[in-house]
Amino acid sequence: MREPFSVSQPAAVIVLAAGEGTRMRSTTPKVLHAIGGRSLLGHALAAATGLHPGRLAVVVRHAREQVAAHAQQLVPGVLVVDQDDVPGTGRAAQCALTVLDAVAQAGEALLAGNGDEAPRPEGRLSGTVVVLAGDVPLLDTGTLAELVAAHEADGNAVTALSTRVPDPYGYGRILREDGAVVGIVEERDATEEQRAIDEINASVYAFDADVLRDGLATVGRDNEQGEVYLTDVLAYAHRLGRRVAAIVVDDPWLVEGVNDRSQLASIGAELNRRIVTEWMLAGVTVVDPATTWVDVDVDLAPDVTILPGTQLHGATRVETGATVGPDTTLRDVSIGEGASVVRTHGSGARIGAGATVGPFAFLRPGTVLGADGKIGTFVETKNAEIGAGSKVPHLSYVGDAEIGEGTNIGAASVFVNYDGVSKHRTRIGSGARTGSDNMFVAPVTVGDGAYTGAGTVVRRDVPAGALAINVAPQRNIEGWVLRRRAGTPAAEAAQAALGGEGGSDLSPQARAEMARRSTTTRDNVAPTDAREGDSN
Repeated sequence: MREPFSVSQPAAVIVLAAGEGTRMRSTTPKVLHAIGGRSLLGHALAAATGLHPGRLAVVVRHAREQVAAHAQQLVPGVLVVDQDDVPGTGRAAQCALTVLDAVAQAGEALLAGNGDEAPRPEGRLSGTVVVLAGDVPLLDTGTLAELVAAHEADGNAVTALSTRVPDPYGYGRILREDGAVVGIVEERDATEEQRAIDEINASVYAFDADVLRDGLATVGRDNEQGEVYLTDVLAYAHRLGRRVAAIVVDDPWLVEGVNDRSQLASIGAELNRRIVTEWMLAGVTVVDPATTWVDVDVDLAPDVTILPGTQLHGATRVETGATVGPDTTLRDVSIGEGASVVRTHGSGARIGAGATVGPFAFLRPGTVLGADGKIGTFVETKNAEIGAGSKVPHLSYVGDAEIGEGTNIGAASVFVNYDGVSKHRTRIGSGARTGSDNMFVAPVTVGDGAYTGAGTVVRRDVPAGALAINVAPQRNIEGWVLRRRAGTPAAEAAQAALGGEGGSDLSPQARAEMARRSTTTRDNVAPTDAREGDSN
């Protein structure tokens, strides 16, 4: 994509976003469908704001509240203009120009009130007005800047963007006479001869404001679709003897519009190909570009390595020397220098320099892993700060927690943070060593250098340097399987190990116990003993 160059600011940019987009077959307005981590409208607004126009207006109608709210979120202060019942791109531009004129008049009145100068009687917008569709996502500021520069340098009344395609079916055709543009004809209104033209309209224009205003006042709806065509303004300007031009864009993708989901996917893939190529040219290693997806707002440092099957979304940032992937999906995650993130799904997390994550980790928002730390296999974290050099190696859930530096969390640990009403935090100090299969019932604190035994449920604070254990002494009930699970594979294995059918290798005490219990119809072993280790 081009870098924008210095160009005079247009008086206004109008983005047309009123259409329903019926061919999308979607309850979501067409301009709110996204590629590259940005809505179609978001791409259009990004290109438009790069021109630094005097005013920026978005024309809405279908799903008005959704589209308007999205536009205002992306560009605070954008003018939202409602199109009325009259259909067509020309009517949309006319509604926008009416609002822009009113804003210009109000601004002049304000200046007059400050004593600067009296407002012009007509109170109208003047200068260059750029009009573009909200569904042309690869259009960039550099291309728009070239349009405005050529328009103003040549003193044109109207300048359009066009391109040439092998199959122009469905597009408006650029009509020329001796090379000069005389108008645009839509597919439905074109003759057979005109349909053979391969130069198509890109629906991106620069107008002189007065020509646009006066031309729209003369345009009717005498066409196949009964709409007010913005393209008819070009023919109007030509009839006046004003200069009309079309700049041919050599790269058709830059002006390709989206009408259905197939086109959305095709343009999305092309956008991704360009993004990935740019990063490779900037010093990023992408092992398999075909399976790597990178959003437009992702930031990658040189010498980053991206392995196959990786998707980087949102405002993800990866620092020098880090490796991401394979099979990793991250959104709004920052990764420090030299870190490694393998087969991980994460969002809203920060990974420190030299840290390792995965495989098969799940990083939820609020996760912060310090330098040289570790979040290992089958570990889920949420709203957890894990200090430098600390490790959560495997099979654990760490939620609403603070872990100091150099601490090791044993396997199969769960930070029990929710009491059914509120979330509570667990704090584990630095240099601590917690055993496997621990439950930390928040709110609870484990001090610096403390230990906890395997299978411990930590319900009370553990002082620094202390050992916390709460497991009951183990007891073995010999012969239980032979008595209670006779005929099972376990009983057969036990018989073989104990020396035959009668269990001659049993201790005298065990044989006496078996004899005693055989005289009763029901032994007295508690059900909980039989289920020791179950997860009920």
